[in-house]
Amino acid sequence: MKKIISICLVLCMLLSLAACGKSETKKEAAKSETTEAKGETDTSKEETKADAAASGSLVIYCPHPLEFINPLVSEFESQSGIKVEVIAAGTGELLKRVESEQENPLGDIFWGGSLSTMKPQMNLFESYQSVNEEYIQDGMKNVEGPLTRFTDIPSVLMINTDLIGDIEVNGYEDLLNPALKGKIAHADPSKSSSSYEHLINMLYAMGKGDPDGGWDYVGKLCENLDGKLLSGSSAVYKGVADGEYVVGLTFEEGGAKYVADGAPVKLVYMEEGVISKPDGVYIIKNAKNMDNAKKFIDFITGKDAQTIIVEQLNRRSVRTDVPAPGYLLQKDEMNIIYDDEELVVEKKEEWLEKFNDIFTSY
Repeated sequence: MKKIISICLVLCMLLSLAACGKSETKKEAAKSETTEAKGETDTSKEETKADAAASGSLVIYCPHPLEFINPLVSEFESQSGIKVEVIAAGTGELLKRVESEQENPLGDIFWGGSLSTMKPQMNLFESYQSVNEEYIQDGMKNVEGPLTRFTDIPSVLMINTDLIGDIEVNGYEDLLNPALKGKIAHADPSKSSSSYEHLINMLYAMGKGDPDGGWDYVGKLCENLDGKLLSGSSAVYKGVADGEYVVGLTFEEGGAKYVADGAPVKLVYMEEGVISKPDGVYIIKNAKNMDNAKKFIDFITGKDAQTIIVEQLNRRSVRTDVPAPGYLLQKDEMNIIYDDEELVVEKKEEWLEKFNDIFTSY
Protein backbone atom coordinates (compact mmCIF):
# COMPACT_ATOMS: atom_id res chain seq x y z
CA MET A 1 0.00 0.00 0.00
CA LYS A 2 2.83 2.40 0.89
CA LYS A 3 4.41 1.59 -2.49
CA ILE A 4 1.22 2.54 -4.29
CA ILE A 5 0.98 5.83 -2.36
CA SER A 6 4.62 6.64 -3.15
CA ILE A 7 4.10 5.96 -6.85
CA CYS A 8 1.01 8.22 -6.88
CA LEU A 9 2.92 11.04 -5.19
CA VAL A 10 5.73 10.78 -7.75
CA LEU A 11 3.26 10.84 -10.63
CA CYS A 12 1.52 13.92 -9.17
CA MET A 13 4.84 15.74 -8.84
CA LEU A 14 5.77 14.92 -12.43
CA LEU A 15 2.41 16.13 -13.76
CA SER A 16 2.70 19.32 -11.69
CA LEU A 17 6.17 20.07 -13.08
CA ALA A 18 5.00 19.44 -16.65
CA ALA A 19 2.07 21.79 -16.17
CA CYS A 20 4.34 24.49 -14.78
CA GLY A 21 6.69 24.05 -17.71
CA LYS A 22 3.89 24.43 -20.21
CA SER A 23 2.59 27.47 -18.36
CA GLU A 24 6.01 29.12 -18.37
CA THR A 25 6.47 28.25 -22.05
CA LYS A 26 3.11 29.87 -22.86
CA LYS A 27 4.04 32.94 -20.81
CA GLU A 28 7.42 33.23 -22.56
CA ALA A 29 5.79 32.75 -25.99
CA ALA A 30 3.13 35.35 -25.19
CA LYS A 31 5.78 37.71 -23.89
CA SER A 32 7.87 37.17 -27.00
CA GLU A 33 4.85 37.73 -29.30
CA THR A 34 3.96 40.89 -27.39
CA THR A 35 7.52 42.16 -27.64
CA GLU A 36 7.66 41.41 -31.37
CA ALA A 37 4.29 43.03 -31.97
CA LYS A 38 5.36 46.06 -29.96
CA GLY A 39 8.59 46.21 -31.94
CA GLU A 40 6.66 46.04 -35.20
CA THR A 41 4.31 48.77 -34.03
CA ASP A 42 7.19 51.03 -33.00
CA THR A 43 8.95 50.47 -36.33
CA SER A 44 5.73 51.19 -38.18
CA LYS A 45 5.29 54.41 -36.22
CA GLU A 46 8.84 55.45 -37.04
CA GLU A 47 8.33 54.66 -40.72
CA THR A 48 5.06 56.59 -40.74
CA LYS A 49 6.73 59.59 -39.16
CA ALA A 50 9.59 59.37 -41.68
CA ASP A 51 7.12 59.11 -44.56
CA ALA A 52 5.19 62.07 -43.22
CA ALA A 53 8.35 64.13 -42.96
CA ALA A 54 9.35 63.22 -46.50
CA SER A 55 5.90 63.55 -48.06
CA GLY A 56 4.64 66.61 -46.23
CA SER A 57 6.65 69.31 -48.00
CA LEU A 58 7.94 70.60 -51.33
CA VAL A 59 10.58 73.23 -52.12
CA ILE A 60 10.10 75.16 -55.36
CA TYR A 61 12.65 77.42 -57.05
CA CYS A 62 10.69 79.91 -59.14
CA PRO A 63 11.42 83.08 -61.15
CA HIS A 64 7.71 83.91 -61.62
CA PRO A 65 6.16 86.94 -59.89
CA LEU A 66 4.47 86.16 -56.57
CA GLU A 67 1.06 87.21 -57.89
CA PHE A 68 1.39 84.36 -60.39
CA ILE A 69 2.85 81.85 -57.93
CA ASN A 70 0.53 82.29 -54.95
CA PRO A 71 -2.88 81.27 -56.38
CA LEU A 72 -1.48 78.07 -57.87
CA VAL A 73 0.58 77.12 -54.82
CA SER A 74 -2.44 77.75 -52.59
CA GLU A 75 -4.59 75.49 -54.76
CA PHE A 76 -1.94 72.77 -54.79
CA GLU A 77 -1.58 72.88 -51.00
CA SER A 78 -5.34 72.71 -50.61
CA GLN A 79 -5.73 69.72 -52.93
CA SER A 80 -2.67 67.75 -51.79
CA GLY A 81 -2.11 68.71 -48.15
CA ILE A 82 1.56 69.25 -49.04
CA LYS A 83 3.29 72.31 -47.58
CA VAL A 84 5.14 74.33 -50.20
CA GLU A 85 8.14 76.60 -49.71
CA VAL A 86 8.90 78.93 -52.62
CA ILE A 87 12.34 80.40 -53.25
CA ALA A 88 11.83 83.28 -55.70
CA ALA A 89 14.67 84.80 -57.73
CA GLY A 90 15.80 85.26 -61.34
CA THR A 91 16.15 82.27 -63.64
CA GLY A 92 19.93 82.61 -63.96
CA GLU A 93 20.45 82.93 -60.21
CA LEU A 94 18.28 79.90 -59.45
CA LEU A 95 19.99 77.78 -62.10
CA LYS A 96 23.36 78.53 -60.52
CA ARG A 97 21.89 77.47 -57.19
CA VAL A 98 20.72 74.13 -58.62
CA GLU A 99 24.18 73.56 -60.15
CA SER A 100 25.95 74.28 -56.87
CA GLU A 101 23.60 72.00 -54.91
CA GLN A 102 23.92 68.92 -57.11
CA GLU A 103 25.52 66.84 -54.35
CA ASN A 104 22.81 67.84 -51.88
CA PRO A 105 19.70 69.26 -53.61
CA LEU A 106 17.80 71.71 -51.43
CA GLY A 107 15.07 72.28 -53.99
CA ASP A 108 12.62 69.81 -55.51
CA ILE A 109 11.03 71.73 -58.40
CA PHE A 110 12.34 74.39 -60.78
CA TRP A 111 9.19 76.15 -61.95
CA GLY A 112 9.81 78.52 -64.84
CA GLY A 113 12.49 79.29 -67.37
CA SER A 114 12.08 79.06 -71.12
CA LEU A 115 13.13 75.92 -72.96
CA SER A 116 15.87 77.84 -74.75
CA THR A 117 17.40 78.54 -71.34
CA MET A 118 16.71 75.19 -69.71
CA LYS A 119 17.38 72.71 -72.51
CA PRO A 120 21.17 73.05 -72.25
CA GLN A 121 20.80 72.27 -68.53
CA MET A 122 18.67 69.10 -68.90
CA ASN A 123 21.23 67.05 -67.01
CA LEU A 124 20.24 68.88 -63.83
CA PHE A 125 16.69 67.50 -63.95
CA GLU A 126 14.88 64.18 -63.62
CA SER A 127 12.95 62.52 -66.45
CA TYR A 128 9.24 62.41 -65.76
CA GLN A 129 6.15 62.60 -67.95
CA SER A 130 2.97 63.88 -66.34
CA VAL A 131 -0.27 61.92 -66.31
CA ASN A 132 -1.69 64.70 -68.53
CA GLU A 133 0.57 64.27 -71.57
CA GLU A 134 -2.29 63.02 -73.74
CA TYR A 135 -4.05 66.39 -73.31
CA ILE A 136 -0.99 68.49 -74.18
CA GLN A 137 -0.83 70.21 -77.59
CA ASP A 138 1.30 68.33 -80.10
CA GLY A 139 3.99 71.02 -80.27
CA MET A 140 4.16 71.23 -76.47
CA LYS A 141 4.64 67.59 -75.45
CA ASN A 142 7.52 66.49 -73.24
CA VAL A 143 9.51 64.35 -75.68
CA GLU A 144 12.88 64.83 -73.93
CA GLY A 145 11.96 63.47 -70.49
CA PRO A 146 12.92 66.27 -68.07
CA LEU A 147 11.20 69.17 -69.91
CA THR A 148 7.51 69.50 -69.02
CA ARG A 149 5.77 72.44 -70.71
CA PHE A 150 3.09 74.24 -68.74
CA THR A 151 2.36 77.55 -70.54
CA ASP A 152 2.79 79.01 -74.03
CA ILE A 153 4.38 82.47 -74.07
CA PRO A 154 4.89 84.81 -77.02
CA SER A 155 7.54 87.52 -76.73
CA VAL A 156 5.93 90.99 -76.88
CA LEU A 157 6.60 94.69 -76.54
CA MET A 158 4.80 96.44 -73.69
CA ILE A 159 3.89 100.11 -74.19
CA ASN A 160 2.95 102.71 -71.58
CA THR A 161 0.10 104.49 -73.38
CA ASP A 162 0.33 107.55 -71.10
CA LEU A 163 3.94 108.14 -72.14
CA ILE A 164 4.19 106.96 -75.73
CA GLY A 165 2.56 110.09 -77.20
CA ASP A 166 2.58 110.03 -81.00
CA ILE A 167 5.56 107.66 -81.24
CA GLU A 168 4.49 104.62 -83.24
CA VAL A 169 5.75 101.22 -82.14
CA ASN A 170 4.71 98.19 -84.17
CA GLY A 171 7.86 96.14 -83.91
CA TYR A 172 11.58 95.94 -83.31
CA GLU A 173 12.57 98.49 -85.94
CA ASP A 174 10.54 101.18 -84.17
CA LEU A 175 12.64 100.75 -81.01
CA LEU A 176 15.51 102.44 -82.82
CA ASN A 177 13.63 105.76 -82.80
CA PRO A 178 15.97 108.34 -81.18
CA ALA A 179 12.99 109.66 -79.20
CA LEU A 180 13.05 106.38 -77.24
CA LYS A 181 16.74 106.49 -76.31
CA GLY A 182 17.14 105.60 -72.63
CA LYS A 183 13.38 104.94 -72.33
CA ILE A 184 13.43 101.26 -73.26
CA ALA A 185 13.25 98.58 -70.54
CA HIS A 186 15.29 95.49 -71.36
CA ALA A 187 16.77 92.91 -68.98
CA ASP A 188 20.16 91.25 -69.08
CA PRO A 189 19.59 88.09 -71.18
CA SER A 190 22.11 86.18 -69.06
CA LYS A 191 19.87 86.72 -66.01
CA SER A 192 16.39 86.75 -67.54
CA SER A 193 15.02 83.92 -69.68
CA SER A 194 12.34 86.20 -71.18
CA SER A 195 15.06 88.63 -72.24
CA TYR A 196 17.08 85.81 -73.77
CA GLU A 197 13.96 84.78 -75.70
CA HIS A 198 13.77 88.34 -77.05
CA LEU A 199 17.40 88.14 -78.13
CA ILE A 200 16.64 84.95 -80.06
CA ASN A 201 13.45 86.50 -81.46
CA MET A 202 15.16 89.66 -82.72
CA LEU A 203 18.08 87.73 -84.24
CA TYR A 204 15.70 85.61 -86.30
CA ALA A 205 13.17 88.37 -87.03
CA MET A 206 15.67 91.07 -87.99
CA GLY A 207 17.94 88.57 -89.74
CA LYS A 208 14.94 87.38 -91.78
CA GLY A 209 15.42 83.82 -90.59
CA ASP A 210 19.22 83.98 -90.38
CA PRO A 211 20.31 84.78 -86.79
CA ASP A 212 23.76 85.87 -87.94
CA GLY A 213 22.06 88.61 -89.93
CA GLY A 214 20.35 90.03 -86.85
CA TRP A 215 23.42 91.24 -84.96
CA ASP A 216 23.57 94.57 -86.73
CA TYR A 217 20.13 95.33 -85.31
CA VAL A 218 21.22 94.20 -81.81
CA GLY A 219 24.06 96.74 -81.92
CA LYS A 220 21.69 99.58 -82.84
CA LEU A 221 19.24 98.56 -80.11
CA CYS A 222 22.00 98.44 -77.48
CA GLU A 223 23.00 101.96 -78.45
CA ASN A 224 19.41 103.13 -77.94
CA LEU A 225 19.25 101.43 -74.52
CA ASP A 226 21.69 104.14 -73.48
CA GLY A 227 23.55 101.97 -70.97
CA LYS A 228 20.43 100.72 -69.19
CA LEU A 229 20.08 96.97 -68.71
CA LEU A 230 17.77 95.65 -65.98
CA SER A 231 18.48 92.71 -63.69
CA GLY A 232 15.33 90.63 -64.19
CA SER A 233 12.10 90.09 -66.10
CA SER A 234 9.83 91.68 -63.51
CA ALA A 235 11.82 94.92 -63.56
CA VAL A 236 10.84 95.32 -67.23
CA TYR A 237 7.06 95.10 -67.05
CA LYS A 238 6.90 96.83 -63.68
CA GLY A 239 9.12 99.60 -64.98
CA VAL A 240 6.80 100.21 -67.94
CA ALA A 241 3.63 99.97 -65.86
CA ASP A 242 5.04 102.37 -63.24
CA GLY A 243 6.02 104.92 -65.89
CA GLU A 244 9.79 104.57 -65.51
CA TYR A 245 10.05 103.44 -69.15
CA VAL A 246 7.97 104.07 -72.26
CA VAL A 247 8.39 100.60 -73.75
CA GLY A 248 9.73 97.23 -72.59
CA LEU A 249 10.78 93.95 -74.16
CA THR A 250 8.94 91.35 -72.12
CA PHE A 251 6.86 88.18 -72.23
CA GLU A 252 3.12 88.21 -72.80
CA GLU A 253 1.91 87.40 -69.30
CA GLY A 254 4.15 90.07 -67.77
CA GLY A 255 2.11 92.76 -69.53
CA ALA A 256 -1.21 90.94 -69.94
CA LYS A 257 -2.08 91.27 -66.26
CA TYR A 258 -1.91 95.06 -66.54
CA VAL A 259 -4.01 95.00 -69.71
CA ALA A 260 -6.64 92.84 -67.97
CA ASP A 261 -6.67 95.23 -64.99
CA GLY A 262 -7.23 98.26 -67.24
CA ALA A 263 -3.81 99.86 -66.67
CA PRO A 264 -2.56 102.38 -69.26
CA VAL A 265 -0.52 99.80 -71.16
CA LYS A 266 -0.86 97.80 -74.34
CA LEU A 267 0.90 94.84 -75.89
CA VAL A 268 2.47 94.89 -79.33
CA TYR A 269 3.27 91.68 -81.21
CA MET A 270 6.29 92.53 -83.35
CA GLU A 271 5.36 92.88 -87.01
CA GLU A 272 8.75 91.49 -88.07
CA GLY A 273 7.84 88.20 -86.39
CA VAL A 274 6.94 86.67 -83.03
CA ILE A 275 8.44 83.51 -81.55
CA SER A 276 6.03 81.88 -79.11
CA LYS A 277 7.76 79.41 -76.84
CA PRO A 278 6.57 77.33 -73.91
CA ASP A 279 8.16 77.69 -70.53
CA GLY A 280 8.44 74.70 -68.30
CA VAL A 281 8.43 73.05 -64.93
CA TYR A 282 11.20 70.63 -64.01
CA ILE A 283 12.01 68.15 -61.24
CA ILE A 284 15.47 68.73 -59.79
CA LYS A 285 17.62 65.61 -60.06
CA ASN A 286 17.67 63.51 -56.86
CA ALA A 287 15.07 65.76 -55.23
CA LYS A 288 14.46 64.80 -51.61
CA ASN A 289 10.68 65.06 -52.03
CA MET A 290 10.50 63.23 -55.34
CA ASP A 291 6.94 61.90 -55.00
CA ASN A 292 5.63 65.36 -54.14
CA ALA A 293 7.53 66.86 -57.05
CA LYS A 294 5.78 64.44 -59.41
CA LYS A 295 2.44 65.34 -57.85
CA PHE A 296 3.16 69.01 -58.54
CA ILE A 297 3.99 68.31 -62.20
CA ASP A 298 0.70 66.42 -62.53
CA PHE A 299 -1.18 69.23 -60.79
CA ILE A 300 0.26 72.13 -62.79
CA THR A 301 -0.47 70.40 -66.12
CA GLY A 302 -3.96 69.36 -65.01
CA LYS A 303 -7.13 71.02 -66.25
CA ASP A 304 -7.93 72.77 -62.95
CA ALA A 305 -4.55 74.49 -62.71
CA GLN A 306 -4.43 75.26 -66.44
CA THR A 307 -7.88 76.89 -66.21
CA ILE A 308 -6.66 79.07 -63.32
CA ILE A 309 -3.62 79.99 -65.44
CA VAL A 310 -5.87 81.20 -68.27
CA GLU A 311 -8.81 82.71 -66.39
CA GLN A 312 -6.95 84.34 -63.50
CA LEU A 313 -3.29 84.63 -64.48
CA ASN A 314 -3.40 85.81 -68.09
CA ARG A 315 -1.36 83.07 -69.73
CA ARG A 316 -1.96 80.62 -72.55
CA SER A 317 -2.49 76.97 -71.65
CA VAL A 318 -0.56 74.10 -73.24
CA ARG A 319 -3.65 71.87 -73.07
CA THR A 320 -5.92 71.21 -76.02
CA ASP A 321 -9.06 71.61 -73.88
CA VAL A 322 -8.27 75.03 -72.30
CA PRO A 323 -8.60 77.95 -74.77
CA ALA A 324 -6.53 81.16 -74.53
CA PRO A 325 -7.93 84.28 -72.80
CA GLY A 326 -10.33 86.11 -75.12
CA TYR A 327 -8.71 89.54 -74.66
CA LEU A 328 -5.32 88.36 -75.99
CA LEU A 329 -4.46 88.33 -79.67
CA GLN A 330 -5.04 84.88 -81.13
CA LYS A 331 -1.91 83.17 -82.43
CA ASP A 332 -3.28 82.86 -85.95
CA GLU A 333 -3.37 86.67 -86.05
CA MET A 334 0.33 87.00 -85.23
CA ASN A 335 3.26 86.78 -87.61
CA ILE A 336 4.60 83.62 -86.00
CA ILE A 337 8.18 82.69 -86.86
CA TYR A 338 10.38 79.86 -85.65
CA ASP A 339 13.94 79.37 -84.53
CA ASP A 340 16.25 76.40 -84.92
CA GLU A 341 16.14 74.88 -81.43
CA GLU A 342 19.33 72.83 -81.84
CA LEU A 343 21.24 75.87 -83.06
CA VAL A 344 19.87 78.02 -80.23
CA VAL A 345 21.06 75.47 -77.66
CA GLU A 346 24.45 75.20 -79.33
CA LYS A 347 24.97 78.96 -79.60
CA LYS A 348 23.60 80.08 -76.23
CA GLU A 349 26.84 80.93 -74.48
CA GLU A 350 28.35 82.43 -77.62
CA TRP A 351 25.30 84.65 -78.19
CA LEU A 352 25.16 85.81 -74.56
CA GLU A 353 28.84 86.71 -74.65
CA LYS A 354 28.42 88.52 -77.94
CA PHE A 355 25.45 90.50 -76.63
CA ASN A 356 27.44 91.49 -73.54
CA ASP A 357 30.39 92.63 -75.67
CA ILE A 358 28.12 94.75 -77.84
CA PHE A 359 26.23 96.27 -74.93
CA THR A 360 29.37 97.17 -72.97
CA SER A 361 30.91 98.81 -76.04
CA TYR A 362 28.38 101.67 -75.88
